[in-house]
Amino acid sequence: MLVGIVGKPNVGKSTFFSALTMASADIASYPFTTIDANRGVGYVRGPCPHASLGTECTPNNSLCIGGTRFVPIELLDVAGLVPDAHSGKGLGNKFLDDLRQAHAFIHVVDASGGTDFEGNPVGLGSHDPSMDVNFLEQEISHWIFGILGKDFSKIARQSKLAGKKFERLMQEKLTGLAITEAQILSAMRESGNDQDASLWRDEDLLGFCRALQKISKPMIVAANKADIAPPENMDKLEATGYPIVPTSAEYELALRRAAKAGLISYTPGSDRFEVADRSKLNASQLQALDTMAEWLKGAGGTGVQSILEKIVFEILNLIIVYPVEDETKWVDKKGKVLPDAYLMPRGSSAKDLAFKVHTDLGDNFIRAIDGRTHMTVGQDHVLKENDVVKIVARA
Repeated sequence: MLVGIVGKPNVGKSTFFSALTMASADIASYPFTTIDANRGVGYVRGPCPHASLGTECTPNNSLCIGGTRFVPIELLDVAGLVPDAHSGKGLGNKFLDDLRQAHAFIHVVDASGGTDFEGNPVGLGSHDPSMDVNFLEQEISHWIFGILGKDFSKIARQSKLAGKKFERLMQEKLTGLAITEAQILSAMRESGNDQDASLWRDEDLLGFCRALQKISKPMIVAANKADIAPPENMDKLEATGYPIVPTSAEYELALRRAAKAGLISYTPGSDRFEVADRSKLNASQLQALDTMAEWLKGAGGTGVQSILEKIVFEILNLIIVYPVEDETKWVDKKGKVLPDAYLMPRGSSAKDLAFKVHTDLGDNFIRAIDGRTHMTVGQDHVLKENDVVKIVARA
């Protein structure tokens, strides 16, 4: 699972990425600080089942802190996008190529309106941030349109004359963009174009690309710098129709660094923190922490952790499940308790989980056993959130 962090230059993307991953990324107040894509790992949270087992877990591919399981998500912070990026302006071609395999986007927007289209600093409130949402949507749509290019007419004719499935031919053309045939069919219905694609004009194809962008690369907007944003800017962002989460990446990064240094006790996603020892901090540090504490209280948190969880659990509609070797003790062959946590699309089956763990398990699937009820279930058994499952396969 790969989530792309996108946006124009100088809106706090790299700060947002660093806050989620605690990875090193170039951060500066000028356009194009990020040149090469930064990869890192963030985490989404869920209650760990070990509490109902009465013993501590021993995680392998994830973390467990205080009964909360942190499941990894791969994140990609790419170079900033400017208008006409699909034509190669700025670092557009590199930006878009880096995003090919992303399953969803977090669009980081400067909600304060303090940067223009190209990321240059302007007065707070001088720029309408909703325009940034619209232009990024258009750039990705035009990018897909450009990939289809002149080959689209050939695809449409081949589908009509040779009787080949249009969605299959389109999916082959869009190989590398992690787009499925089902998403292409949904985009065809959403765009409302003629079923005979050979009759499509350029504007019809672009409308299809817009629909495909929304379906195959769903996007959520991080209204960053919300701590200094004029209220009317938040209203403008809400009017775009995209899910909006107010965020302060700068606050989140500062809190995570302070927690790492042992200065405060802070759990990512929380709306509060505790100062370990105020006597170890100077006056300016204490004032900064008091300012952040007040904002967190009113906002319900910095929004950085919650937006990642919103896109994973609500927009991508994933659930956490736990495969085990022993359905009674919930351990693997080495005796590790609940070692692995996997993210699966809601509605996935037991056999889907087998393939997720290993292709051989899926190919040789016999049955599964529910670790909570100890009941045997078949390959079509639909998984539920927080399920513990043993896969039985032919040796």
